[in-house]
Amino acid sequence: MIKKRHYPQIIVVAFVLIFGICACNSSRNHTEKIFIKGVYGNPGTLLDAGYTFDELGLNAIVVRSSSLNDELYNAALEQGCKVFVEFPVLLGKQYLENNPHCWPIEASGEQSPPADWFMGICPTCPDFKADRRQHLQRILNQFKVDGIFLDYLHWHAQFETPEPILPETCFCERCTGLFSSKYNIDIAEENISDISNYILSYHEKEWRDWRRSILTEWIIDLKQILKSHQPESLLGLFYCAWYPDEYDSALYRIMGIDIHDFAREADVLAPMLFHHMKDRPVNWIGEYTTWLDSLTNSIRPENKPEIWPIVQAHNSPGEVSPTEFREAMLQGSSFPASGIMMFSDRALLQDPRKIDIMREFYLVEP
Repeated sequence: MIKKRHYPQIIVVAFVLIFGICACNSSRNHTEKIFIKGVYGNPGTLLDAGYTFDELGLNAIVVRSSSLNDELYNAALEQGCKVFVEFPVLLGKQYLENNPHCWPIEASGEQSPPADWFMGICPTCPDFKADRRQHLQRILNQFKVDGIFLDYLHWHAQFETPEPILPETCFCERCTGLFSSKYNIDIAEENISDISNYILSYHEKEWRDWRRSILTEWIIDLKQILKSHQPESLLGLFYCAWYPDEYDSALYRIMGIDIHDFAREADVLAPMLFHHMKDRPVNWIGEYTTWLDSLTNSIRPENKPEIWPIVQAHNSPGEVSPTEFREAMLQGSSFPASGIMMFSDRALLQDPRKIDIMREFYLVEP
């Protein structure tokens, strides 16, 4: 039996133990939740130019899958950087050269032309999906990564410009067949122009929702591959940072993006806050990030996705001045962001003043 005179000592010991456990947990959580300070593109060009990642304050690189190799991967690990890989999902230009049956078809029945520099693809093409699955598996079999960021995750369109290109796709026989089968809709028309007119006139709501579901299925499928190979790796999503009602709701209506679905599936949301490309003021970056945090709170309040904006240093269109770049970094890293990336390594090398700004910014803990 414990004597009363020992109660104070027992209470003190218990308090110390509890405090110690909490402190350990707090320290562990702090380690896990480091603020991500990254650069996107082919960061190996920075090494080739004589820089090191650690001297630049980087603790993460986000590398295009086409630029990932053993040398860059090992250098990043040696310099204390996490390695995230950008994975192009519905970028179709190269694949379409030998697989025209996967071409996105417009409401007129014609093949949709490139949207500026971007050429998408029909997202229901099974051959292309098999190709993408195999490509992701090859990456994960070769490299232990900290995360995969899905990119070009939208139906064929172009949004990285002040005047978006927003074609109506895809009305190929495969897409319209899958759509009519899912909703048990009998489409009597025979030519594509009449079929598209019928769908958009009488079943537009179902059509838009079906297109959304196809995009979300891509996320779920690729996420399953990632988590089955490397359960601790994060799934990130790069996506067009439009508000849902902009451009006559084109984010959902044309591109097939439902941010609610994205927020439910992602570990990290990386809105593409390229203010200069989209002709927006720099403070739009902070405003959008705050809006996104509020939205994710309502969708997934427990274990909600991290927000790591990607901001623009790239001079297109026109010039992003060093002062403007500094403000973009400040806006993108402010709460509620828990990380930031900048686009791109090439932009830094073209203007060493931007390297100095990034280094100064990253070497100071946010």
